[in-house]
Amino acid sequence: MKKLRIQDLTPISVDPGEIEERFVRASGPGGQNVNKVSTAVELRFSVTGSSLPEDVKARLRSLAGKRLTTDDVVVIDSREHRTQAMNREAARARLIALLQQAAVRPRKRAATKPSRNSREKRLTEKKERGDVKRGRRTRPGIEE
Repeated sequence: MKKLRIQDLTPISVDPGEIEERFVRASGPGGQNVNKVSTAVELRFSVTGSSLPEDVKARLRSLAGKRLTTDDVVVIDSREHRTQAMNREAARARLIALLQQAAVRPRKRAATKPSRNSREKRLTEKKERGDVKRGRRTRPGIEE
């Protein structure tokens, strides 16, 4: 089996030996076939044991969410198709999509300052709002 290519822009690839696949019986449509054939795929990918760079591993852990086990293994389950091969491809496609997301470095935020005009506008609006609230106060000695 050839290596799975993650993204054309980054030289990241995953060795097929790092991916463990288990086939289980699926629920849902399939008639008698559903009770006989194990078509659902449970794909397991160990984050710590993978050959991915450390920064990609860290982003993968945060992106995986509830799919990440306490053993640092990403579990992807696919049972939407009736055949084992299609479920296997769907699970691998989901893993590749997750790895592609993790491979993208987030852009650094450039610190900016508010413009002079926006600061002045904020202060004038604040002053106007205070004047409106001040006008609502009841003044002692004045009765209606």
